[in-house]
Amino acid sequence: MACSSSWCRIHLDRIAANLERALGLVPDGRNFCAVLKADAYGHGMDRVVPLVMEQDVSTIGIISNAEAKGVRAAGFSGRLLRLRAATPAEREDALALRVEEQVSSQEEALHLRGLFEKGALQAPVHLALNSGGMARDSVELNTTTERQSCQTILETLRSTIGGISTHFASNAASDLTSANIRFQRDVDWVLENSDLSRPETLVHAGSSLTLVSSVPVTTDMYRCGALLYGILKPDWGFCPTMDVEARVVSLQDYPEGTCVGYDHAGQLDRDSRLACISIGYQNGFGRVAVNQSAVAIHDHLVPVIGKVSMNTIIADVTPIRSVAVGDVVTVFGGNGPGAIGPVRAERQFGTIMADLYTHWGTSNDRIYAEVRT
Repeated sequence: MACSSSWCRIHLDRIAANLERALGLVPDGRNFCAVLKADAYGHGMDRVVPLVMEQDVSTIGIISNAEAKGVRAAGFSGRLLRLRAATPAEREDALALRVEEQVSSQEEALHLRGLFEKGALQAPVHLALNSGGMARDSVELNTTTERQSCQTILETLRSTIGGISTHFASNAASDLTSANIRFQRDVDWVLENSDLSRPETLVHAGSSLTLVSSVPVTTDMYRCGALLYGILKPDWGFCPTMDVEARVVSLQDYPEGTCVGYDHAGQLDRDSRLACISIGYQNGFGRVAVNQSAVAIHDHLVPVIGKVSMNTIIADVTPIRSVAVGDVVTVFGGNGPGAIGPVRAERQFGTIMADLYTHWGTSNDRIYAEVRT
């Protein structure tokens, strides 16, 4: 870290605490899938998988084969769910990893059936339904033609299907209620028109937002990512799990009227002392933050001026005369009056924390803090 330009400080103890708190919300008799896609939301798959294993979570959700390999390399031997459709090549490459694939088309069903008949497919597959309204790699059951297509999938795969799933597009109370009713209706239709046994079929829907919703849903398993990383419900004790920091690399004094940054997007309204800071849009400090963002230095919030460059930003540190080259700058996180939390970060960068975490975590060095701060 001593020579890093910008870095993410990952709080593993907070991830563990958030996971424990999330597990405590799961109703009796239901299961929990820890979603570790996007390299565990930018936190590092290899460091998060052991935390999941320590709390006896038996299912992990991933997207890519690289993620699946990372989970297995970290020692996880439980259920591994792919949370999107896959190409035939991806499915074949993941056979040894025992990835449980989604199916939502007759073509996918035929390919999976062929793998099963050759003895290569050892893991169950999950029928993905569009009951939640996402219209994303899922089967629609609204028309006779669509139900006939689903019937063909069921007849092609038969007992190879071990799960039925959907993903809710909206967790607003009214939307979630109606989507859940539709999902249960669709599940009933699938069970009535197949040889699947309800007790032996994992019926699952719902994300972190669903788990914390006041609307009860009928699901055997919640698939949660955001709660693990403190993105939701700070009032319930969930804590952000990443700090983003950089350094002051230069200090200069400029007179009133000086233009700052590309296209003269900023202009000084007084004589000012400006700090050049070693982070930019390459590192996840989005260009949308022009003239509307702040960072913290010496626990004081200071405005960022002008357009964001690829590797640097400029902050007005005039009121803080003690600032020196090499000082740490907080872009996200921290404690005290200079803390920058999710609300401020989402407002100044114009996006959600999941987007910010994954960008920050995959474009900066990562260091790991083991002790709660």
